[in-house]
Amino acid sequence: MLKHLLLFTSIVLFISVSKLEGQVKFVNEFLNIGVGARAHGMSGSVVASVSDGTAAYWNTAGLTDIEVPFQLNAMHAEWFGGISNYDYFSIAKRFNKKKGSFGGITFIRLGVDDIPNTLNLIGSDGSVNYDKVTNFSAADYAVMLSYATKLGDSRKLSVGGNVKIIRRTIGPFASAWGFGSDFSAKYKVSNNFTLGASARDVTTTFNVWTFSLDEESKEVFRNTDNEIPISSTESTLPRLVIGGAFHNKIKKWSYLAEIDANISTDGRESAIISGKNFIVDPSLGIEIGYAERVYLRAGIGNIQQSTSPINPDQLSTDFQPNIGLGLKLGRLKVDYALANVGNVSGVLASHIFSVTLDFNERS
Repeated sequence: MLKHLLLFTSIVLFISVSKLEGQVKFVNEFLNIGVGARAHGMSGSVVASVSDGTAAYWNTAGLTDIEVPFQLNAMHAEWFGGISNYDYFSIAKRFNKKKGSFGGITFIRLGVDDIPNTLNLIGSDGSVNYDKVTNFSAADYAVMLSYATKLGDSRKLSVGGNVKIIRRTIGPFASAWGFGSDFSAKYKVSNNFTLGASARDVTTTFNVWTFSLDEESKEVFRNTDNEIPISSTESTLPRLVIGGAFHNKIKKWSYLAEIDANISTDGRESAIISGKNFIVDPSLGIEIGYAERVYLRAGIGNIQQSTSPINPDQLSTDFQPNIGLGLKLGRLKVDYALANVGNVSGVLASHIFSVTLDFNERS
């Protein structure tokens, strides 16, 4: 049992750090999860329709569509039986009503807490000392500073951008600082049709890692055939998300449908549309509202091609359906989604809740 505990901790650390050198496909993956239960219920298909504080993440230009001068947004999600927690909080504030300019600050944390550190459980003489077992956290943090404004006399075009500051830690063993930026635009083609585009990590996001393993810990890594990590730099390549949203109202009913395409350069062969150096991941989301109070949502995303385990030449197309609900109670809006945050299994395993609180202008 003790040997397995020791090996488990070493493997956790190894998996966390072995991807750093030369790896650009899965860097800062926690920033690809997404924020807000409304967006998750629509499988993230909101780049053209987002109009609240979560726009700082999905399409910063969408901040200009917030109808109140100040807004708070928050979300919590967990999976693996509560082992991993994902938290989000944002503040959006209007700067200039005439120009429709908004600023925002966003906080994101993904963490696994209370991980037992058993590296020093067994001494060099073979003795076991449970007092040397400590706990640590492996956590990823991001802070986004955002700004968006409307352009032109018609105010149909909005642009925005953000600067991202990233902090990643693996207990006392490793830590990293990262920096990047996004740029977004949103254009109202007509009263019923909107286009959106978001260039993520447009400057390429860099993370610089440093490690602090003592000689005793390094010896454990050697004994378990794990590589000893060294300080390194990792980068996230730019990607583009584009989408179009059609929305309409008939009496007390509202209807919205959006199709998005996530274009990146990792060349994943399982993607529905892929090439040697690029992939296109499509997604679809719909939302039906009644009396601007109750909303029903559904989405399809994570569309991939997979081979049959029986016949490798036989391809099938898999996708992930999401569903969600929304309820608006005056200044408070509560959203729920049943989804698969983090894509950790083939079933809808995550219950996601988020809240939005509006602060109206003083009369």
